[in-house]
Amino acid sequence: MTREEKCANKLEAVQAFRLPGKILSCEKYGNGHINDTFLVIMEEDGAEKRYILQRMNQDVFKDPAKLMNNIVLVTDFLKEKIRERGGDVERETLNPLRTADGQSFYEDSIGSCWRVYTFITDAVSLDQVRTPEDFYQSAVTFGRFSGQMASFDATQLTETIPDFHNTPKRFETFCAAVEADVCNRAAGVREEIAFYEAHKDDMEYCAGLLAKGAIPLRVTHNDTKLNNIMLDMKTGKGICVIDLDTVMPGLSVFDFGDSIRFGANTAVEDERDLSKVSLSLELFETYVKGYLEGCGGALTDEEIRLLPYGAKNMTLECGMRFLTDYLQGDTYFMVHREGHNLDRAHTQIELVRDMERKWEEMEKVVYANKGC
Repeated sequence: MTREEKCANKLEAVQAFRLPGKILSCEKYGNGHINDTFLVIMEEDGAEKRYILQRMNQDVFKDPAKLMNNIVLVTDFLKEKIRERGGDVERETLNPLRTADGQSFYEDSIGSCWRVYTFITDAVSLDQVRTPEDFYQSAVTFGRFSGQMASFDATQLTETIPDFHNTPKRFETFCAAVEADVCNRAAGVREEIAFYEAHKDDMEYCAGLLAKGAIPLRVTHNDTKLNNIMLDMKTGKGICVIDLDTVMPGLSVFDFGDSIRFGANTAVEDERDLSKVSLSLELFETYVKGYLEGCGGALTDEEIRLLPYGAKNMTLECGMRFLTDYLQGDTYFMVHREGHNLDRAHTQIELVRDMERKWEEMEKVVYANKGC
């Protein structure tokens, strides 16, 4: 069944949520690649009201009930925190609606699963950083999310994608791909394979500290890109975090690190000219300041010390995943040219090398901003 066929009953889904008024339109919205998103416009008493309708991708998220339970637990907790400080619960967190029979999602007559959120008004999400302030606001917003959720018991949440940021497990998968060499590509990437084998201890470091109880298990977002926050259209300030599908138990330093891997790299993720690839210390410092400010003192001293390690770990993990997929025949990440995943792996490898060159400076930035 095609994605279009799976979305055939979108109006059936809208009706299941008993939205007040008359449906004016239900059109494709945004540019997400995982779920199918629609903007629903309703008319009630002469006024228009907007909602977000989504068909959850059950190929990626196998258990919609557990996924939505995570989201409801997290958003209900956030609402209490927002109310405590007199904030606006309609704009500062996602608000999932219930079906007529009280469920958080609706399964239609062909098995597609749907959810509805209220639309966050006068706000925008960005795919590209326009100014350093955008990156700073991203940091503050994700940091605030981490701080707000700090007192929540992360073990209540289900892993919607098991072992998503279990880097030692990813390394095992990588080694198995090297051993199997199903596409006979390993001989051509011996240097890249050796790089990841040499960094095995780095990729086990943070996970080892968690196992020892040296750092806490946190509620983590796991997809901390700029386009997963909403910015107020008038002030440019970060309002809230969206796309909670990958909210799971994890490490705060990994949420921080993935933002650095993606946002503080001076080159695009698949850049072939590696001379363009480096860690921007200016953007690194911008994000450190914003993230620690947003966290509001919720992180432990050890978590703060580990922020550079989080950036290095996430860059290592991502590049290793690209190389694993290359070895397995490009079956996971979408590729647009020959060797695309290998180009991506090279970019991540060069970024790690630049982090290692700038390691003392990264640590100094963190230490200087520790009191934020």
